[in-house]
Amino acid sequence: MIEKKSLKLRCLHCHLTIKKAELEDGYCPECFEKSGQKVYDFKEVEIKESGTTRYRCEDCRLFIDVY
Repeated sequence: MIEKKSLKLRCLHCHLTIKKAELEDGYCPECFEKSGQKVYDFKEVEIKESGTTRYRCEDCRLFIDVY
């Protein structure tokens, strides 16, 4: 079975990974929310769609997998 891959964009400043279709105004919504700056610096990344979402706790740096 071949895993489905999708093209996403990763912000070079805050490392938010978002689908291109979700990027409404072309700037990073996370950077804009935190600092009020419109950051347009992204790198295209290919992500495997596994059905699992991985989060990282900002306090303890622990990974949390949600199925």
